Amino acid sequence: MTAREAIERIRKNLGVPWNEQTYRDTFKIGDPDATLTGIATTVMTTFDMIKRAHEAKLNLIISHEDIWWNDRDETKDLADNPLYKLKADYCRKNGIIAWRFHDHQHAKRPDQSIVASLRSVGIEAPDAFMGSGRVYTIPQTTLGAFASQIKKRTGSRAFRVVGDPNAKISRVLLGPGYASPRMTADADVVIGGEAPESDGIFDNTSYVRDAATLGIPKAQIILGHVVSEEPGMDECATWLRGFITEVPIQFVPAGEPYWT
Repeated sequence: MTAREAIERIRKNLGVPWNEQTYRDTFKIGDPDATLTGIATTVMTTFDMIKRAHEAKLNLIISHEDIWWNDRDETKDLADNPLYKLKADYCRKNGIIAWRFHDHQHAKRPDQSIVASLRSVGIEAPDAFMGSGRVYTIPQTTLGAFASQIKKRTGSRAFRVVGDPNAKISRVLLGPGYASPRMTADADVVIGGEAPESDGIFDNTSYVRDAATLGIPKAQIILGHVVSEEPGMDECATWLRGFITEVPIQFVPAGEPYWT
C-alpha cells in the first residue's frame, strides 16, 4: 500500500463529499507513491513527534494541524530558514510523508475531534459534530470541582479557568482548538482550546468576569489547543484501523507545548 492509496481509502470511508479546493488536507512533504511501513496519527507534526514516528517505523504521518508553522503550510519564505532545512532534510532522508487531516475530519459526522474532546472532560456524546451548538447537561457540581476533575483527566499544564469556583454549574458547551464557542444563555460553562482574552468578536473571558461579579453562574475553561484536539487523533487512529489493515497504525502524541 502507498500513502496515496491510504488517503484514497480515507476519502472513500469519510461519509461526506471531498472538497477538492481544500488547501489544508493535502500532502505536505514526502512521496505519496512510496510504500507504507506504518501510519502515525497526531495533532501536530513537531520535529520530536516525527522522530518518534520514524523510530516506530511509521512513515506516513496524518496530522490534524500544520507542519510548517502556518495554516497554509507555505514554505516559499522558509527556504533559508535553518530549522526548516533541518526538519525537511530529516523527513526526506528518512522517507517521511506528511498529510494533513483537518477540514474533512471536522466535516465528518460524527466529528472525531469533538467526540473525543468531550470524552476527555467526562462527557459521552458519540454523535457530536462541529458547530452544532449543543449544550450538554451534567450532574450539578461546583465550577471548582468540575475544573479539578477536567485538569486531572486531561493532565493539562496550561489549564485556565475563569469564574467563581463556588458557582453551581450543570450546562456545558465545548469547542476544541480555535473553535471556543461563544457563551450563550443556555450554557453555564464554555470549554475551548484557546481564545483571546479581549478584542474578539465576543470576549467570553470579560463576560464571565462580569457575570461572576454579579453572582451569575458563568464560567470559561481553556484546555490548550493541543490538549483539546489530541484525543481526536487517537480516535482517528481507531477509525483508520477499521478499513486499513495492511500496515500498523499508531497514535503518536505531540504532547502539550507549555510548562509551568
